[in-house]
Amino acid sequence: MSDASPADRFKESAETRKDDGSEEEQDLWAGGYSGKAMYGTWVLGGIITVGLGVGAVLGFLPIAIAIPVLWIVLGGILAYKKLSVHYELTTQRFIHKSGILKRVTDRIEVIDIDDVTYEQGVVQRMLDVGTIRLSSSDRTHPELVLTGIDEVAKIADMVDDIRRKERRRRGLHIETI
Repeated sequence: MSDASPADRFKESAETRKDDGSEEEQDLWAGGYSGKAMYGTWVLGGIITVGLGVGAVLGFLPIAIAIPVLWIVLGGILAYKKLSVHYELTTQRFIHKSGILKRVTDRIEVIDIDDVTYEQGVVQRMLDVGTIRLSSSDRTHPELVLTGIDEVAKIADMVDDIRRKERRRRGLHIETI
């Protein structure tokens, strides 16, 4: 049995640790909004297009103008979602970039992420796309919602695994946080 005080044992443990906190950060994943997430919107747009086409054939020709407008709007929505959001996961941080004209970049330390969940509807499960929710102790984004993520289960598991690994590396017990 050692006669060392708890403070001495702590110092000794800190000195003998292999990790000096200078582990190099590595990129693990980068992604953004997947067009597959708009599948339901595309189907609805197709149904509306058929309805407008039938209306135009039945004599309401001015309605036909709405068809290209509809598809321009849907294309604009997709372009906005794809261009305005970008995510990056490294071994130490989750980086969220948003905006087109004004780009805002927010970083969440993976150690601060408390919970990772994902959700998918029936069609989303068939397409392997969904929404990930990150709950964290970060002040700017206590809950970050990532919509339209391709391979959602794989990415959610990756975030959760790196979060747990980083907490173990830094010696934090997940249950006590």
